[in-house]
Amino acid sequence: MMVRRGIIGLSRIVVVLVFLCCAASMFYMFTCTPKGNLQQTAFLRVISPIGKKESQAILQKGEEYYWDHINSLKRQIAELKDKLQEKSKPLKNMQGQDTDILGVRLDLGNSEKSQKTLLQFLHSQIDKAEIHTGIKLPTEYAALPFESFTQQKVYQLEMGLLRHPEEKPVRKDKRDELAEAIESGLEILNRPKSNSSINHRIYSISDFIEGIRRTERDKGTLYELIFKGDKEYEFKRIVLFRPFGPIMNVANENLNMAHTLINIIVPLTKRVSTFQQFMQNFRLVSLLL
Repeated sequence: MMVRRGIIGLSRIVVVLVFLCCAASMFYMFTCTPKGNLQQTAFLRVISPIGKKESQAILQKGEEYYWDHINSLKRQIAELKDKLQEKSKPLKNMQGQDTDILGVRLDLGNSEKSQKTLLQFLHSQIDKAEIHTGIKLPTEYAALPFESFTQQKVYQLEMGLLRHPEEKPVRKDKRDELAEAIESGLEILNRPKSNSSINHRIYSISDFIEGIRRTERDKGTLYELIFKGDKEYEFKRIVLFRPFGPIMNVANENLNMAHTLINIIVPLTKRVSTFQQFMQNFRLVSLLL
């Protein structure tokens, strides 16, 4: 009897627990599940005419905010450009016609102290850039290679034999930079000389042959430009330097290559006879031409 009563009591407890669990789950479903009427009411509220007007007003307000922000950024960019031009004008005005090694003349409108400081800085940058004298390097890997360029192409020597040295197409920023350097060289060549009354030759972009450039991160960019001269063996050499600012004129030289010897180093180990045959053919072709 005692065992039967215990089993009956245990079964009653289990039934009560199951009932409580079912009641709790039903209560959770009724309280936490969103009702269809509320969803339908919200949907009708969105598609109602009042909701459309409010959404259009919000979109228009956001669009006006973004346009105001864009116009503000444009004004800031224009102001920065104006300030940059104002800062660069004194330095550009210091480039004269008959100048020293930097192509710099004194501007009476500026203070003498600021001009002296600027000239000292430019002199130091040019001296550091190995334009006139070189510096001792720890290894050959520390040497910065030059890049050769023409009007259309740039040849990067640092590529070596791994890839084709010609860079094509040339990036727009580099193309604009090289075009500015060539235009500066033409401006220097076409600049009238004060001590000459004879009409001198006017150089154009077609007279540019080639140039080389090298950029040092802490000094600036060096340009050497070669233009055609008055004769076939004469050339014009313009050296420019950009110390992270306006381009400065460093040198303007006349090159006469009439009596210049060109030495060609050729490895001829076990190929002397082949080279002799080549030179003989070269003489024959030269005589025919």
